[in-house]
Amino acid sequence: MKTFSAFLLALSFCVQHPASAQGREKSPGQIISYPMDIAYSKTTSIVFPFDVQSVDKGSRDILVQKAKGVENILQIKAAVRNFEQTNLTVITSDGKLYDFRLCYLEDPNTLTHTFSDSRQDNFINYSDQNDNKKKIFYGAELAYHERKKVNYNEKQNGITLAVTGIYIHNDLIQYRIKITNDTDIGYDIDQFRFFIRDQKKVKRTASQELELVPVLAYKAPEKVEAKSEMQFVYVLPKFTIPDQKNLIVEMIEKSGGRHLQLLLRNSKTDKVFPIPAFSN
Repeated sequence: MKTFSAFLLALSFCVQHPASAQGREKSPGQIISYPMDIAYSKTTSIVFPFDVQSVDKGSRDILVQKAKGVENILQIKAAVRNFEQTNLTVITSDGKLYDFRLCYLEDPNTLTHTFSDSRQDNFINYSDQNDNKKKIFYGAELAYHERKKVNYNEKQNGITLAVTGIYIHNDLIQYRIKITNDTDIGYDIDQFRFFIRDQKKVKRTASQELELVPVLAYKAPEKVEAKSEMQFVYVLPKFTIPDQKNLIVEMIEKSGGRHLQLLLRNSKTDKVFPIPAFSN
């Protein structure tokens, strides 16, 4: 009975204080603990802006692994149902420490948590082996300021989701995004996704939808205030869109119904501007 009461207390804490991974700020030297719900029959993914260097789990009741072939994504699930609250500590290659407070929930509201790095000009002093990460940031910054642009947009309920530029740099594709909020209510971003989907609307299956996981979210916001706009860049691995398929850019509002999907056909995504190669 004591164990069950402890479980209810832990579960209540996680539900009342949901994790918000995107863009969460912390003061220098401060470590923030992020509440997170995980399940037994579903996998939760955490996308970090840098490679995962160290993982320490507080209990054998959780399973953790790096996504196959990817260095900056962790996959987590419960090894047993209704485990007592525990924690997970992760250190990434930029020296940042993340602490997660894990609770059990049979059906979590969110299965993908993405951390972004919104620093502007203060790059980390990378070692030689991590120089590629500096190049990725540099390419994103170039795309952010590039004058060549396109304008593909979708507007609903006073919110506009637009792709204002598509660029290629070091075999990576940069999508420059602008969100405009013309309403009097702030827009809290819960999820931002890229995936390829069949043009024909058929019953959805895993084989008909391929999600593209960004390498970097540059200046990606957590919220777009009322009567304002935000611009940022998502960096994705180089890819092409097969015939009869579209690229979908999806934005989901947290605790709201203003969800947008911007559809990009092959003819639009072919208009890609190259940006200069990085030089030391």
